[in-house]
Amino acid sequence: MFKERVLTALVLAPIMIGGIFFLEDKPFALFIAAIATIGAWEWANIAGYQKNWSRIAYAFAVFVCLYISARFLRVRPEYLVYYLAVGTLWWVVAFALVKRYPGGTDMWTARPIRALLGLCVLVPMWVGFMHLKTQPHSSLLIIYVMLIVWGADTGAYFAGKQWGKAKLAPHVSPGKSWAGFWGGLVTTIVIALIFGFCIDRWLQPMDGSDVIRLLFITVITMVISVLGDLVESMMKRHRGIKDSSSLLPGHGGVLDRIDSMAAAVPVFAFCMMLLGWGLVK
Repeated sequence: MFKERVLTALVLAPIMIGGIFFLEDKPFALFIAAIATIGAWEWANIAGYQKNWSRIAYAFAVFVCLYISARFLRVRPEYLVYYLAVGTLWWVVAFALVKRYPGGTDMWTARPIRALLGLCVLVPMWVGFMHLKTQPHSSLLIIYVMLIVWGADTGAYFAGKQWGKAKLAPHVSPGKSWAGFWGGLVTTIVIALIFGFCIDRWLQPMDGSDVIRLLFITVITMVISVLGDLVESMMKRHRGIKDSSSLLPGHGGVLDRIDSMAAAVPVFAFCMMLLGWGLVK
């Protein structure tokens, strides 16, 4: 299992990093859309659509939604903030769902509702990536979001392993602990401070306001990334499956790899817009 995880990671990492740094706007949009569409095929199973034709139909429907969104936002770019706002609002609602679980499932157990929730996850993720891609130093911004997610996971793993007695959401993901959460938070704050120092040193001066906004955006993004993982775990637990699919040997499915990013990217992008923060003043 460990060997499979390492080999899969060694294949996926260069593809993702290459896509971020070397693909221009339209190819990058298709690249992220392809990831979202595969994720949609997996989400259909989580939503309870087990037949392959229905899963393919759902994935196609999500791709069509992405295409319509791209065409619409090209004509009316001022509506992008509403896409990101709705995506961020969904994660506020998701927090309430996770907190109530296993109660409250009657609100979203119907397959069409769970399918709709998939749209709330995947479409804002794609829109968030597209917004970041239009920003100055876009590759650096996207890599930074990945570092937030990675830092949250890594800090949570080591802190949880050492002190993880009190469970964060025992009915959703028994392996997650409050110690892991705080460990992930501390790790991401350290990453933010290092990132801010590097920006100040090599890109542009950072004043106190810039640092505060960077820390605020980082902390919010980290918290939401944890929630993204919990929501997918909750949906899979309700469905009675361990992984979203078996596409990635040793890792499960694509959704199992991008659940935290799917939550983090639109929230990070929305906070950037809301606070007027960026890598160029």
